[in-house]
Amino acid sequence: MTQPQATAFDFLHGKWNVRHRRLKERLCGCEDWQEFSGQMHAQPILGGQGNMDDNLLNLPDGPYRAISLRTYDPENDIWAIWWLDNRTPHNLDVPVKGWFEGGKGTFFADDILNGIPIKVRFQWTRIATATPRWEQAFSSDGGLTWQGNWTMDFSKQE
Repeated sequence: MTQPQATAFDFLHGKWNVRHRRLKERLCGCEDWQEFSGQMHAQPILGGQGNMDDNLLNLPDGPYRAISLRTYDPENDIWAIWWLDNRTPHNLDVPVKGWFEGGKGTFFADDILNGIPIKVRFQWTRIATATPRWEQAFSSDGGLTWQGNWTMDFSKQE
């Protein structure tokens, strides 16, 4: 049975340790990955029609803070996700939009990377486990091929 979309992100509420793995450069042939730790605290907002999380990312070059903001549109049965961090505090990323189906959430957006139009894909997997995973991928060919460039593996803080 598929979980109702309005509660699809409830699995994420709480405090988490995060293991990040991220490509240093994207869509340029780079194969150099960074691994670093982080923490996240997610909570419901808007009477349960959304949620947000506060993140600490411990990059090798120094830590930074960020938030994810997610809102559910019941009329269209779709989620939107935005990202904002303190390195560029007035730049809210374009929202990725999508839904959950078959235990996986998939979200897409059109964006620009280094002056080139790209497609962005977020995927949430393993959401019914104690170790959910988030993955990001970019496409510079309209979605024909994808380069995975960031994963986050979550484990609940005790």
